Amino acid sequence: MATPEFIRAIRATAGHQLLLLPGVSAVVFDDEGRLLLGRRADDGVWAIIGGIPEPGEEPAATAVREVYEETAVRCVAERVVLVQGLPRAVTYPNGDRCQYMDICFRCRAVGGEPRVNDDESLEVGWFALDALPEVNEFSRFRIERALAEGPTWFRPAPEGLTVPAPAG
Repeated sequence: MATPEFIRAIRATAGHQLLLLPGVSAVVFDDEGRLLLGRRADDGVWAIIGGIPEPGEEPAATAVREVYEETAVRCVAERVVLVQGLPRAVTYPNGDRCQYMDICFRCRAVGGEPRVNDDESLEVGWFALDALPEVNEFSRFRIERALAEGPTWFRPAPEGLTVPAPAG
């Protein structure tokens, strides 16, 4: 879970203040309809694969790269399933604060055997949809969206939220 060099450079001047960062996540299925999950090293929870783009990297390329880096599985991004600003900021143990705008892709595996391929996962593997381990809310919602038809661009605004009329 090394912090990318470009984020370290930003943190050198920004300190621990809140950064809004792009995030990309991947819901990966194989030809048997099984789902690829990794058990995260930071909290021990099973989750879909994700990360942040390198400068200039396209989001779909990020999904493909992150899946390979974390699991050794090769995949192709098939479609966007969700674009969502995450509602809560994350505070890391070192005090850095980030809030993510996530773009989630449904992906199809095209090669490789799943294995722990970096320090971000304790375990990785394929799971039948009727035998999934407990996953975090972030992953569960994205899996549901990946199984549905078409993309979800946002969650509906909370009831009672109104946009003020323009002045004049």
